[in-house]
Amino acid sequence: MRCPFCHALDSKVVDSRQVESETSIRRRRECNVCKKRFTTYEKYEASPLIVIKKNQERETYDSNKILEGMIRSCYKRKVPVEILEKATKEIEIEINHLNFKEVPSSFIGEKVMEKLLEIDKVAYVRFASIYKEFKDVNSFYDEIEKVKE
Repeated sequence: MRCPFCHALDSKVVDSRQVESETSIRRRRECNVCKKRFTTYEKYEASPLIVIKKNQERETYDSNKILEGMIRSCYKRKVPVEILEKATKEIEIEINHLNFKEVPSSFIGEKVMEKLLEIDKVAYVRFASIYKEFKDVNSFYDEIEKVKE
């Protein structure tokens, strides 16, 4: 790391601390030439995740879309937003662990349904009705029978 004062390339780390957001590290450095101290921040560079939609269009992954869909499914249900935020984060972690640059929206939809099934069965059926594009009432009955089992 180049010293901002004397521009020497030789410095040492005196102290390292994780920043509150837990996405970067704050480092106190000391220049080995001029002995002045300065602060740097280290943050990992994440490559953007691309979602392949049903119509084969591609868009950048946005966890807010997952959360918004779950919130809509839980409309007038007594499900705290914190639980949905936690579920959204768990889905995001699971997707990131795949280490893929692109992921189909169907995979994400299945993960959302799994989480909603654990959280609230009515919200699950609501989400499934849109996600699976139910065509008639029998589709609802079939899904409800699966939930009952």
